[in-house]
Amino acid sequence: MTDHQPTYLPLTTAPADHPKVKKPKIGVLLSNLGTPDNYDYWSMRRYLGEFLSDRRVIDYSPWLWQPLLQLIILTKRPFSSGAAYKSIWNNEADESPLATITKAQTEAVRTEVAKRHGGEVMVEYCMRYGNPSIRSVVQKMVDAGCQKILFFPLYPQYAGATSATANDEFFRCLMKQTWQPTAQTISPYFDRSDYINALANSVEQAYEKAEIRPDVLVCSYHGVPKRYLMQGDPYHCQCQKTTRLLKERLGWENTQIVTTFQSKFGPEQWLQPYTVKEVARMAEQGQKNIAVCAPAFSADCIETLEEINEEIKESFEHAGGEHFTYIPCLNDSEGHITVLSNVISENLQGWM
Repeated sequence: MTDHQPTYLPLTTAPADHPKVKKPKIGVLLSNLGTPDNYDYWSMRRYLGEFLSDRRVIDYSPWLWQPLLQLIILTKRPFSSGAAYKSIWNNEADESPLATITKAQTEAVRTEVAKRHGGEVMVEYCMRYGNPSIRSVVQKMVDAGCQKILFFPLYPQYAGATSATANDEFFRCLMKQTWQPTAQTISPYFDRSDYINALANSVEQAYEKAEIRPDVLVCSYHGVPKRYLMQGDPYHCQCQKTTRLLKERLGWENTQIVTTFQSKFGPEQWLQPYTVKEVARMAEQGQKNIAVCAPAFSADCIETLEEINEEIKESFEHAGGEHFTYIPCLNDSEGHITVLSNVISENLQGWM
């Protein structure tokens, strides 16, 4: 026996009253924004109340904001938001399109990850607001034996109001665990070549199918207050870079693609130009055929299916626009699932 040969201690049997220890697993938790359980008043009020009470989303002083939210906004907005959800609701599954698509993405990613890594990785999804909550799914994964969890907010570009608040809630949930799993979050993937290529392929396919080739592609990103940019949030810059890389991948001129921002809320200035105004300006200046895509969204939702494909389309047509093409999000397309799976595999390298 050499000096370097290890010494193995005999195995011992745990006492009968010892808590059972699950076989160790690795977990991957995909997280999206969220969805109401239904479009009725109380379902909408619960969802909007949770969403609009998040200090990462609305950072006004609670002493000022909460009375306004509880007494005015949440007495009226659930009706208008409920009507918007009703117009796009997946009646067959009795859920929002975001829920349907996120489930499909998770199943496809689970299948792809299993091909790459066998049965060692448990893949689940959760919602920052609504159900299934981050807390409930973290508990499910811990109960299943996950001693390591990769948390994956499904936002290509980082923003405090999206990626950061999801990470916040994930780590708050870990605080409740007696035996905390090792945790890791992912970096934003807005400038990955495979992501840009998947976006470009979706644009090229849409242009091939269009009856009239669009004059301009509008890349409409969810907006945030301009103040967030000035405080150091990188979201605006990452959106601009996504558009630039997409333009370069498509081989287009600057005049063929623009960056805009949608979903303005409240009185202060948000990132500009505003999509709803910009498409009207385009129509008035003679650009009658446009396409709109939403590179900040990993799945079609109320902001794309209702806001872009209804409200923003109406603004364009009312101003004289003739042909409006909405390009769906990447959703559960093969290219998108490959991107998400690549990100996961790269982040699991030190764990597998």
